[in-house]
Amino acid sequence: MSENQIRFDDGAGYERMMGVWSRLAGEVFLDWVAPPAGLHWVDIGCGNGAFTELLVDRCAPAEVQGIDPSEAQLSFARTRHTAGIARFQQGDAMALPFADGSFDAAVMALVIFFVPDPAKGVAEMKRVVKPGGTIAAYAWDILEEGGFPMGPMQAELRAMGRKPMLPPSAEVSRMEALREVWVGAGLADVETREITVARTFADFEDFWASVRIAMSMAQAVKEMSPSELEGFKARVHARLPADASGRITFTSRANAVKGRVPGH
Repeated sequence: MSENQIRFDDGAGYERMMGVWSRLAGEVFLDWVAPPAGLHWVDIGCGNGAFTELLVDRCAPAEVQGIDPSEAQLSFARTRHTAGIARFQQGDAMALPFADGSFDAAVMALVIFFVPDPAKGVAEMKRVVKPGGTIAAYAWDILEEGGFPMGPMQAELRAMGRKPMLPPSAEVSRMEALREVWVGAGLADVETREITVARTFADFEDFWASVRIAMSMAQAVKEMSPSELEGFKARVHARLPADASGRITFTSRANAVKGRVPGH
């Protein structure tokens, strides 16, 4: 994964890697946001539709518009979505293809650190949401230990003196940075919280299969010889203690933020 060019074009692979984590954190996030039913939502950076489906299942929306730059991811999202409420289209988080005040709520699920200019992305969310509407997001605490599902690989790359995998706006994942962006956008009633979730894998090979899509994009991994890669894999394995049956359980932590568009 080059630091500034992370792009997911495999919806099924992304589902195994991050879709499961996304829903685990997303359930806690939506309980915290506690939206009423019947809202019109825009899900920005919807990817393969994992969080979109969560919105449909848990929040009884009147409408969900999913926006993502990857047509391959959107195709997967359309295939998985059977309720008929959500619509998916290609688009840019910093130039949303919607009129002012089109929605009751805008959300970014594990996305804001991929937006080249997070403040501009949040300004666009605010623009397309009606006064009184909700602007919310959650993001892995990607720069802190225990904050990212890919953390064991990051830690081992650093130990090897190699550049870890980071999105272009990693700094915005910090709690105070999220708060500053929301306050800076002129949003009211800004609140933040941590979300910690755990995931269990049958064994290390199950875990490794779940991160293979990210490993295939990591520039540092591409530069490894086969023997170096095997050594890297073994050392990552050593960082993930298993129980007596070989299962691996570890936690990741996300930072969440929400605010309200003033004027209502």
